[in-house]
Amino acid sequence: MTRLLYDLCGIDDELRFSPYCWRVKYALAHKGLAYETRPWHFTEKEALEFSEQGKVPVLVDGETTVVDSYAIFRHLDRSYPDKPLLGAESDEGKAEARARFFKFYSERSLAPGILRIVVMDLFNAVHPNDRDYFRQSREKALGCTLEEMHDPSTGLNMLDQALGPLRGRLEEADFLDGEAPAGADYLVFGHFMWARNVSRVELVSSTDPVHGWVERMLDLHDGLGRKALRRVDIQET
Repeated sequence: MTRLLYDLCGIDDELRFSPYCWRVKYALAHKGLAYETRPWHFTEKEALEFSEQGKVPVLVDGETTVVDSYAIFRHLDRSYPDKPLLGAESDEGKAEARARFFKFYSERSLAPGILRIVVMDLFNAVHPNDRDYFRQSREKALGCTLEEMHDPSTGLNMLDQALGPLRGRLEEADFLDGEAPAGADYLVFGHFMWARNVSRVELVSSTDPVHGWVERMLDLHDGLGRKALRRVDIQET
């Protein structure tokens, strides 16, 4: 059985930067599950009609189609219980509740600062055919232009403050989930891959405990994140 993941791409089909798709790719690697990706552009809504919505990630796993990164985590744990992402069933939901905290933490505390840092890099990473859609949809949601949102200095300050809880955890363990990574790590790290693949900006200094965690995450699963194509790679070739 071939699993198929619809994965957002940019100016090159191999430039993949969706934080939510990166969550899923790390989750699949954690489970040791083979899969293929299908590059998808923002404006290719018809390609996702079968999923009854218009966003990625979409995972087609045999006869099952799952949308939303967190829902995909839950599907993977139910269908492939070895190496749980969100905690064993014996945890009675406590581990999953903790994982949901990290989901919301990354989306609501980390993402706003990161967006201010990389939004124009992100715009330039988007395929030219998608840029009008990206600009119009994002500016409507943000209530301002992309240029007004772009404020790296403010974004870095926002991110620095938001990283406090992450630093505290990483001062006592190598990973958010303890001695080995699992769902909490992947839920948060997707947003670091988002920034890494579209921008040159370093989000944290080399002395920050978060930096060491990022390096460990990049090396996981045979260098899954480290081997990924970045926009700077395209510019330099």
